[in-house]
Amino acid sequence: MTPRARPSLFQSFNHAAEGVIHALRTQRNLWIHFTLAAAVLVAAIGFGVDRVELMLLLLAITFVLVAELVNTAIEATVDVAATSFDPMAKLAKDIAAGAVLIASLNAVAVGYLVFSGEVADRSSRFLDRLSNQPAELTLVALVLTVIIVIAVKAYTGRGTPLRGGLPSGHAAVAFAAWMAVTLILDDSSERFLVSSLAFIMALLVAQTRVETGVHSAAEVASGGAVGALTTLFLFQVFG
Repeated sequence: MTPRARPSLFQSFNHAAEGVIHALRTQRNLWIHFTLAAAVLVAAIGFGVDRVELMLLLLAITFVLVAELVNTAIEATVDVAATSFDPMAKLAKDIAAGAVLIASLNAVAVGYLVFSGEVADRSSRFLDRLSNQPAELTLVALVLTVIIVIAVKAYTGRGTPLRGGLPSGHAAVAFAAWMAVTLILDDSSERFLVSSLAFIMALLVAQTRVETGVHSAAEVASGGAVGALTTLFLFQVFG
């Protein structure tokens, strides 16, 4: 039997590229990671990060992408090897997914350390104009958000005030609260951190509505926009 010829260097690169492209086509999480990586790099250029910060961002991004690709390869290998449910096969997948989680948390930490100062400095003047607004506006904003959500659902005839339909009431209230928290914070070094945590909580609320099948992504996005923009409008007009 004639020995199989080794692939050329060009063929090796081509096979590697095909593997990445296949993973992008079939793995939603990898597509999300690539999109976020592109957004982070564009933001890095826009904020003018220095060379060291850019290197740290590139290392964090690469770490996440490599972990996700290895996770995809392990899942494919386990699926081929295991013909029935095997606790060890599940454990292998869980460990690989854990590696992606650690890499992602590291990337979030690096991104926060790189961008937090820049974003906080550039947004401070805008937030200073709105930070001393009366707290009553927050309550009014939340109530008005709920009224708008109910009115839209009544007009479209879809869903109930607390479940289903366009827009998502939970997402609207969550993002209204995030906007209110951001606008009434005192001028302190923790403003960006607290606002970021509130935003993450709002995203988690929106995510649960999609994952449970109560709302679609469009309904959640529209609810978030209604809540945030309504609150911002009230603070600008009546503050």
